[in-house]
Amino acid sequence: MSGHSKWSTIKRKKGENDAARSKVFTKIGREITVCVKESGPDPSSNSKLKDLIAKAKASNVPNDNIDRVIKKAAGDGDKQSYETAVYEGYGPNGIAVIVEALTDNKNRTAADVRHYFDKFGGNLGTMGCVSFMFERKGVIIIENDGIDEEKVMDDAMECGAADIDYQDDAIEIVTDPADFSAVRQALEDKGYTFASAQIEQVPSTYTALTDETHISKMNRLLEALEDNDDVQEIWHNWENPDEE
Repeated sequence: MSGHSKWSTIKRKKGENDAARSKVFTKIGREITVCVKESGPDPSSNSKLKDLIAKAKASNVPNDNIDRVIKKAAGDGDKQSYETAVYEGYGPNGIAVIVEALTDNKNRTAADVRHYFDKFGGNLGTMGCVSFMFERKGVIIIENDGIDEEKVMDDAMECGAADIDYQDDAIEIVTDPADFSAVRQALEDKGYTFASAQIEQVPSTYTALTDETHISKMNRLLEALEDNDDVQEIWHNWENPDEE
């Protein structure tokens, strides 16, 4: 998974201000709300909810916030209804981008996303125009702060991981999407904590940008998308967008 930029994105987000972190909490809360309404509030019988709780904790969402969202979604306190929407397009110089959203107004969200692509040198495409370049994989990231890499490999493989990749300051464990929940839980039971753990859209190839204008526009496109409350995840094949 050379060129995979998730870890550098996590490091950048860890340094964000309180307002930016609050936006992350809001987005995860929306995911939890939809999950609870679809499959119930008990993580022992709702594996997706269990994964989202782990994701929230990895993003430093306080336990009280998580419990509050679950209780509100399980009761009658949250009347908001969200739909899943996925958009595909190209950023500057043909960078492939997939945008996943949860929205209460698809027309508004589609217009916003189209506007961002147009404004920053890209274009919104049709469904399927770039998704063939990506593969869904479970990705678990553990900060490498001096832990025994050989032990991590043995534990990961014992827990059912498909692959493992060592980076300078992180270890990336890859699973089949169907095995993700079980592998994450098994590693958690062994005492591991995660910088990130979720199903991702991983590109098969990456594209580098060398033109400073393209780099600036791509950064601004990602910032605009991330700032939109409806946008949950952004996947792209821009190689090493953040300095390691």
